[in-house]
Amino acid sequence: MKKRFSLKNLDCANCAAKMEAAIKRLDGVNDASVSFLSQKLTLDADDARFEEILRQAVQVCKKVEPDCTILL
Repeated sequence: MKKRFSLKNLDCANCAAKMEAAIKRLDGVNDASVSFLSQKLTLDADDARFEEILRQAVQVCKKVEPDCTILL
């Protein structure tokens, strides 16, 4: 399953790159992209576990950039 989400308060391109790399390492993620310019997260992950993987991605984003929010 592939879905796009808007990001709020993503402050730097370096943080976006760190988030993207960390999300790609999550078990069940096929691909992920975090765009600083468009403030978007594109997540392609295992259909059966998508909600669980999305929760993990939210935690990763908070760890890298505490002010950043994924708008679900």
